[in-house]
Amino acid sequence: MDRSGIQRLVPIILGLIIAGLIIAALISLGRTIFGGGGGGSSPSPSASPQVNAGKQALTSTLTDRSVQMTVRGPIVADESFHSYTITITPTTRNITTYVGYIGQSVDNNQLTNNTQAYEQLVYSLDRAKLMDGTPLSDGANDERGVCATGTVYEFEVLQGTNAIQKLWTSTCVGSLGSLKANLGQVTNLFEQQIPTFRALLQKINLNS
Repeated sequence: MDRSGIQRLVPIILGLIIAGLIIAALISLGRTIFGGGGGGSSPSPSASPQVNAGKQALTSTLTDRSVQMTVRGPIVADESFHSYTITITPTTRNITTYVGYIGQSVDNNQLTNNTQAYEQLVYSLDRAKLMDGTPLSDGANDERGVCATGTVYEFEVLQGTNAIQKLWTSTCVGSLGSLKANLGQVTNLFEQQIPTFRALLQKINLNS
């Protein structure tokens, strides 16, 4: 090929090279904008599964941990309103019964506990899916006046006096709350921790 032919090909080759570079740049830009670049897109933070803090903390046997069940009866006159709380820690088991809305103690029975017994309880509660529910938000989590003619149950996993997670339910069909576990199963596990539970409960009237 003569020199003039080569000179005519040079602009064509350069044009093809430039066009190829432009196309490659556009492809790279598109991948950057639409998330297709790199060796695979990273999952969005919002796509990460939500951590259930209560479920994670439930089976801890650290000395500052405890599980608690609080039960209150119907909304009635102050002197007729009754409630009780069962609190279990790695070292103690306690039940307190109350009268009135300000919580005047009627009876208190505290027993000793040990880490092995506590571990068996919290693992049983975990298998019963005690903390599998998701706490409700804002007004939906406000228990004031809930189930005025029935019984409300609260369940908490505590660190010291601070609740890591609280779930609740009631005997009223329209106020089932956030608890997803079988109510009878989990209440029975708490009640069985207190040998005198039935006798103490007879001193108050949750059905007033």
